[in-house]
Amino acid sequence: MEFHEAANFLFELRRFAMRPGTDATRDLLTALDDPHEGLRCVQIAGSNGKGSTARMVERSLREAGLDVGLYTSPHLDDVRERVRVNGRMVAESALVEFVEGVRPHVTDRGADGASPTFFETLTAFALWEFDRRDVDVAVLEVGIGGRYDATSVVDPVASAVTTVTLEHTDVLGDTEAEIARDKAHVAPADAPLVTATTGEALAAVREQAGDVVTVGDASEDPDVTVTYGGREGLEGAVTVEGPDWAVDTHLPLLGEHQARNAGVAAALVRQVAAVDRETLERGLRNAHWPGRFEVMGRDPLVVLDGAHNPGGLARTTATLSEFDYDDCHAVVGAMVDKDLGGMAAALDGVDHAIACRPNVDRAESRAVVAEALREGTDAEVETRSDVTGALELALDAADECDAVLVTGSLYAVREARTRWARTIVEKDVDSIPAARETIAAAHVTDAGAWRMRGKAVHRVLRTRVQPRQAQYLKEELLSLGGECAVSGLNDQDEEPLDVVLMATMAQYRRLADKLDGQPYGLSPFADELRAALDIQQPDDEGRGYPWEDGTAVMGILNITPDSFHDGGEYNAVEDAVARAERMIADGADILDVGGESTRPGADPISAAEERDRVVPVIERLAELDAHVSIDTRKAEVARAALDAGADVLNDVSGLEDPEMRLVAAEHDVPVVVMHSIDTPVDPDTEIDYDDVVEDCIDELTERVLLAEKAGLDREQILVDPGIGFGKTPAEDFELLDRLPEFRALGCPILVGHSHKSVFGLVGEEPGDCLEATVAGTTLAAERGADVVRVHDVAENATAVRVAEAAADPERFEDA
Repeated sequence: MEFHEAANFLFELRRFAMRPGTDATRDLLTALDDPHEGLRCVQIAGSNGKGSTARMVERSLREAGLDVGLYTSPHLDDVRERVRVNGRMVAESALVEFVEGVRPHVTDRGADGASPTFFETLTAFALWEFDRRDVDVAVLEVGIGGRYDATSVVDPVASAVTTVTLEHTDVLGDTEAEIARDKAHVAPADAPLVTATTGEALAAVREQAGDVVTVGDASEDPDVTVTYGGREGLEGAVTVEGPDWAVDTHLPLLGEHQARNAGVAAALVRQVAAVDRETLERGLRNAHWPGRFEVMGRDPLVVLDGAHNPGGLARTTATLSEFDYDDCHAVVGAMVDKDLGGMAAALDGVDHAIACRPNVDRAESRAVVAEALREGTDAEVETRSDVTGALELALDAADECDAVLVTGSLYAVREARTRWARTIVEKDVDSIPAARETIAAAHVTDAGAWRMRGKAVHRVLRTRVQPRQAQYLKEELLSLGGECAVSGLNDQDEEPLDVVLMATMAQYRRLADKLDGQPYGLSPFADELRAALDIQQPDDEGRGYPWEDGTAVMGILNITPDSFHDGGEYNAVEDAVARAERMIADGADILDVGGESTRPGADPISAAEERDRVVPVIERLAELDAHVSIDTRKAEVARAALDAGADVLNDVSGLEDPEMRLVAAEHDVPVVVMHSIDTPVDPDTEIDYDDVVEDCIDELTERVLLAEKAGLDREQILVDPGIGFGKTPAEDFELLDRLPEFRALGCPILVGHSHKSVFGLVGEEPGDCLEATVAGTTLAAERGADVVRVHDVAENATAVRVAEAAADPERFEDA
């Protein structure tokens, strides 16, 4: 079975309507040998905030060193986002294996008129995956209600009800009290239920659950008190105080309501695991959650928030009011079963609104949304057929001092977010077999891959678009003489689709011109297409970084006793400076100073010890003729190094320290973001990649967005594929071979391969493989690396010059 066949099987279950009860889910789990029975689960219900709270709990438990599964809904781009283990969405192969196993059972039940629904089946998939991955804790976001939700097949060790508003009244009840009582059925047997409800909802929760832990502000006299200190930059200051514990931190999720969610999360985490204050604070601060008051731009302020009911939108507008702006331009798309009148009333302060229709069958028409906005607000209201086009209208209408808000549904947010998150990957296709492999990897059917393989041996791009966009692109490319292969998921109207575009440069230019001014988000896609292929792009004068004019050489200077290649050689300041001077003479453009080893099995050191190692050296190196980089995972060390004269941050953890991106933005310096699963690397960790290059690109996309949202430009964000970190040697070589695909991120590329275990694949000894390292440098430079990070500068600088001379010999003649 192929992935697109497995996914289509699941999506077809959407035709079965939601129903109360857990019988179908239990029946399906029985067929899977009851994987849920051995799991320790945390169950989180609520009308608003349950997804954000689940993310906070999951991230905090991971920070405590636990293996954690997370099940949430809906997804923004890929159905696999709903099921994550230790932050990574599950592999395509896992979903295929699951569907192959359950398809007979589901088909048999369907023949009896009792097929499990889409949500019930995905819930079973999550529990099955968490069991076979042997997670320590599984965090489950409830779908609807609590009593009859599919997730309620588990016996949770801890549970929460975040908030309660009128929703799904046809299923849950007509009053907040009835709805609260239903949700409170998630209460655990041996622990109090945690809740941030108030008033009659709280009374109903107490009545149903009995023992509860309440969360709220001081005026409510709760068991856990939350104080929101307001917005500080792109974070919210929050203090949470329990009977004998407290945390004081910042949240990446803004708003007073998120502070309450953090209080619920903190109480849950403490019920599940022994966590110290620092761990809990760091976990909460790292709980990023796309599409939940996500600030994507500054001038104008651009916010994406998936609030989909009156209470949620009221919180969104209250949080927006913490920013200074003139006019607010709202892009609103909603589902048919929502309280549009109440939602519009919550948007009463909006000055200009654009109603649109997300590309989902359940989406309300733009005309109906527009009428609700006209009745509920004083805004100037217009309509646009698609979300992306509506966003373009809003951005065009907004001045630098205005705000643009996309809201009403996570589906609307999903489509808008592609403006920042979509990658267009150029594929190197030089043969018929390579063409067929590239097309098939986009989940195109076998017949389609066979038929189109001969048309792909030229400029080939892979990306992800909405179904309407895919159909238009296919029709237009065919008319121009090109081709567009579309994922086998193309019968699912709601899902983004992988496509492979095949054309000549001339055909791409004509396609981009034809897309200009088209609806359905195709006009912005034309600009992305031009950028991906460097078509009609303005010359960029640059910022004077050493990698702007060819491949720069970064020399490694380890001030450590235990680094794998040169540990202990340059611990004295004078020895380090002498080494740096030699590297500059040998051709180093950048000096990368590290005070903590990240080799497999290395012992972490304190920030104070690391700072004491590197700062005296950096103070001396700042006087030399080279850029100085600080190789650290700790924002505290980074700040001290920058103050001492460093020019670049090199973070092998991929911004795991929540403050690191803010430090880089505060100092306006480049930051290297590496793809890393664990730092230091755990040699026993096995990672299941579907495609190591595409998986790394997908995961780096969100890391790059974190840095970009902090205020850095993509030209300041260097991406490092992370050779030797959580990959096999064969996967490392694939990263090196397909390095040009990382250009899709729009960032400079750094390769760190020097003396690493990757070269064991060709019989070289890790830690002592100069010749192999030089060969790797030559390949990296030839494939477009902007920076190579090496120990032996002279030899590798020569390799870079040879590669560049082969590509442009006239450049060296002129020199």
